[in-house]
Amino acid sequence: MSKHTLSVLVENKPGVLARITALFSRRGFNIDSLAVGTTEHPDISRITIVVNVIDELPLEQVTKQLNKLVNVLKIVELDPAAAVARELVLVKVRADNETRSQIVEIVQLFRAKTVDVSPEAVTVEATGSAGKLEAMLKMLEPFGIKELVQSGTIAIGRGARSITDRSLRALDRSA
Repeated sequence: MSKHTLSVLVENKPGVLARITALFSRRGFNIDSLAVGTTEHPDISRITIVVNVIDELPLEQVTKQLNKLVNVLKIVELDPAAAVARELVLVKVRADNETRSQIVEIVQLFRAKTVDVSPEAVTVEATGSAGKLEAMLKMLEPFGIKELVQSGTIAIGRGARSITDRSLRALDRSA
């Protein structure tokens, strides 16, 4: 099995996300992570999809079908070595007067932030690679994780080039 990160530029219109995820579902792919948001251009959204691919199910076929969808402007598979990828996690950890300082030390070690403190818990915000967040959660686990919410992966290619450059021109011509 191999993990792939796709960056998909789409027109910012209702129903586009549903059509894209349905395409993956019909083809038998399980999406590990999905993050959607507008880009620097309000008419365009970027969907970052992380999918584990079984060797028998080629991802190429899905990307070709995605390209056929009307609202899809561009698809780029991001090479991990040529991209910056991050996730966000908010985690509420049990804390009392005896353990709070240990938790804060761990938070500082991972360059995370303490965003809320109560007599019974500390809420931590951390961003980073999946591996970094996993390591931090493993260190916090013995204290008792009360609640956890994690974003999907967002990623962007390294360097000056932008995947929106040509896509905007294509959108302008179709209008």
